[in-house]
Amino acid sequence: MKAPQSLHPGLNLGVTDCKSHKKAEEVIFGFWIFLMSDLVLFAALFATYAAMSTQGVAHGPGPSDVFDLGPALIETLLLLLSSFTFGFAMLAMKYSASRRALLTWLGFTALLGITFVAFELHDYYVMIVTKNAWPQTSGFLSAYYLLTGTHAVHVSAGILWMLVLAIQVMTVGLNTPVKLRLLRLALFWHMLDIVWVAIFTFVYLFGVAV
Repeated sequence: MKAPQSLHPGLNLGVTDCKSHKKAEEVIFGFWIFLMSDLVLFAALFATYAAMSTQGVAHGPGPSDVFDLGPALIETLLLLLSSFTFGFAMLAMKYSASRRALLTWLGFTALLGITFVAFELHDYYVMIVTKNAWPQTSGFLSAYYLLTGTHAVHVSAGILWMLVLAIQVMTVGLNTPVKLRLLRLALFWHMLDIVWVAIFTFVYLFGVAV
């Protein structure tokens, strides 16, 4: 089967499923617009944090006093690995006739995402209990919790979305609507990975260095 000439900015299914590929063109483009609007939200949170991390410390602890690179690095590796496993899930959806491989890779991705959120919640616990760094202590800490908390909520929503789609794969199979939902979730998940790399770089690395 000859692949269609038209391609979209996502996983292209033309080689294995021309019908889904054709329907994905407009859907994926529209979802990219949604992702861009979500990135505007994160850009505003980054800008707020940038201002508060230097001007909003007040009498509370600064970034170098509360951040620990060890857990943040582990969280980064977990999220990067989850994008890797999600990529394998999408390849399984595209090339494999069996649903087992897709569900297995989705399970690994969800487990890595849950572990990431658990590590982040543990970071909050350590900062509040051992370092007395409450969100209301300063503008800097409020901006930090808001930025990282918004990202954690997005990851949690992605995990829930993943669970719903796994149930749909098991019940209705890999029809065109399910494939399109998986394509959109993949883009959403990879976007969260990129946002976290930015958080790790500008919040944790710069915070400890300064």
